Amino acid sequence: MGVIVESQTGLFHLQSSGMSYILQIVDGYPAHVYWGSKLKHREPMEGLLIHTPEKAGLDRLPQEYPQYGSGDFRNPAYQVELEDGTRITELKYEGYRIIKGKPALTGLPAVYTEDEAEADTLELELRDAYSGLKVVLLYTVFAERNVIVRSARLINEGDRKLRLRRALSASVDYSGEREWEIVYLSGAWAREGNMTRRPLARGETRIDSKRGMSSHQFNPFAALVAPDTTEFSGEAYGFSLVYSGGFEAGAEVDSFGSARFSIGVNSFDFAWLLSPGESFQTPEAVMVYSGQGLGDMSRTYHRLYRTRLCRGRYRDEERPILVNNWEATYFNFNADKLVEIAEEGAKLGIELFVLDDGWFGKRDSDNSSLGDWIEDRRKLPGGLADVAQRINKLGLKFGLWFEPEMISPDSELYRRHPDWCLHVPGRRRSEARWQLVLDYTRKEVRDYIYDSLAAIFASVPVSYVKWDMNRALTEIGSAVLPPERQSETAHRYVLGLYELLERITAGFPHILFESCSSGGGRFDPGMLYYMPQTWTSDNTDAVERLKIQYGTSLVYPVSAIGAHVSAVPNHQVGRMTPLEFRGDVAMSGNFGYELDLTKFTDEEKETVKRQVAAYKQIRGLVQKGDLYRLKSPFEGNESAWMFVSEDKETALVYYFQVMAVPNAPRRSLRLAGLDPDLEYEVRSGTSEAASIHGGDRLMQVGLPLAYRQKDYESGWFRLQALKTNKD
Repeated sequence: MGVIVESQTGLFHLQSSGMSYILQIVDGYPAHVYWGSKLKHREPMEGLLIHTPEKAGLDRLPQEYPQYGSGDFRNPAYQVELEDGTRITELKYEGYRIIKGKPALTGLPAVYTEDEAEADTLELELRDAYSGLKVVLLYTVFAERNVIVRSARLINEGDRKLRLRRALSASVDYSGEREWEIVYLSGAWAREGNMTRRPLARGETRIDSKRGMSSHQFNPFAALVAPDTTEFSGEAYGFSLVYSGGFEAGAEVDSFGSARFSIGVNSFDFAWLLSPGESFQTPEAVMVYSGQGLGDMSRTYHRLYRTRLCRGRYRDEERPILVNNWEATYFNFNADKLVEIAEEGAKLGIELFVLDDGWFGKRDSDNSSLGDWIEDRRKLPGGLADVAQRINKLGLKFGLWFEPEMISPDSELYRRHPDWCLHVPGRRRSEARWQLVLDYTRKEVRDYIYDSLAAIFASVPVSYVKWDMNRALTEIGSAVLPPERQSETAHRYVLGLYELLERITAGFPHILFESCSSGGGRFDPGMLYYMPQTWTSDNTDAVERLKIQYGTSLVYPVSAIGAHVSAVPNHQVGRMTPLEFRGDVAMSGNFGYELDLTKFTDEEKETVKRQVAAYKQIRGLVQKGDLYRLKSPFEGNESAWMFVSEDKETALVYYFQVMAVPNAPRRSLRLAGLDPDLEYEVRSGTSEAASIHGGDRLMQVGLPLAYRQKDYESGWFRLQALKTNKD
């Protein structure tokens, strides 16, 4: 396993325990040969390559990092403009090197190894002799994971300036006519994570974000699948970009039925000037192969992102159960009201109180004070430290909301520094939610934010931070960049954000950071590198959350998915759902409450006590177990999923019925991921009454479900393997 090189044929075979990725140098061009289930290496292997007739040229050659202008008329992976205005380059192979482990990417988040034996990295060096452009293609293959991580480093080794107009992270050509479908996550604010699946046809299929953020509309992820691929069978090829800004991803099917998939920073409105000696590193694309359906692809992503993308103390620690005051009070609160909610939370077993928007400046609505990170003594007479200490004395930790990337025109900061926002001189400054975006390309801006937050963290016992971002980027220009670099602003913004996040999370490692962008507007792997969980959606309706959380789990681990119980009627859709149903949905993520606990009846408080106590028992499995999706909310009235421990001895099953069904048939739920040779005790919820079922029967016949003629019905089951002779 690792990287096998055939010097006589120019073939490179990247091999993991279950996967092969093969490329070959053909006439100086890196050509894609194979990606799929593991192949034994038998020399020579050049017969694998689909040889292209000479008259067809590059347009028929399956390439690894294709160019435009020399005969390939499909979408290129990169494009460079020279000082004379021409845009023709031709990269040819120069050499390679193999590195044990996985090098870090300068200034960018990336998956990592803890031991160099976990992975091998191949670097292919390509050069355009005319311009001096050098490109290094990086491929990391993990020994025990069906994962290839790709990126590119573009270097100007010439004596004149070059301008990058396109620099994608990865491109894969699938040779031969083949039927494909594409799966991706689409949506909008409050409707994130909707799974879309449709066939690829001749021409282009593209998703992207031009918003300067990964966006609610599309997630920086897509998968190519065979038409017969299901959750449990068939081939799936996943592409996930570790990046938090504007991106593009898409497939192009040519006239011969061959597909090219590419992903990277959005080429729209992008350019990057490379002076002699300078380089540009693309974000990395994490590519996962599964021969056992979408579920196996997801679990590969989950394990990798949970353990080799997320970092810090909270990567492995169980996450606290919280109550957030946002939907309880919005901007209308004082210190006593906050403590009152926390007091109820303490009685119910909740572990963390989070003070959301409205604690700073003169923030009585969302039209002012962003940037003025000074506590509002009208609401908090004793300051943040006082309210935090009062809450700590109740046994709860204290958390705080910030929106550090934004500035309100009605703020002291804006009055002092009106040029600190992203803007174009002479142009209107578009406001969204009465706010503008700070220019994170500027070091003095990032320093101000760091100093403001660090001063609070030094004086207030903050254990958790919700880092919000409530609008996209407009008027994308920077007062500190020269004209020839204005098209770099959006990417430099993201690099500036990463620099600040690295600094602040390293400086305060005891704080659990949660990313938020009006919910899931920036739910991406780039943010998970700094913050191990994300507020999944501002929509807390349990029925809608079935879809949002199910879709998000296509690529992101449950440990990253924030999920809260909120009040009814729900504030986003007005729906009335039972507290038990809301709790079961929210317990399938990082659990919490977002409502006024003081308004609960005694009966509701007892229900919450049971939910909190139950989650404390199961959260280790929910947050770290293998997720198996059993029934899709996008396909019917029912949803179901389960969590299975690594040793397959413990499992949790959740089942949801949205609407009651008249004269319903007998039902059972076929489980997955169990050991067919084990016997399992099955208990419903917190009940101690148990029934015994074989793992084979639970997976092939199913778990019997009792029917209750009731809307918004849910239930969960605990499975524990019995001791057997095989133990």
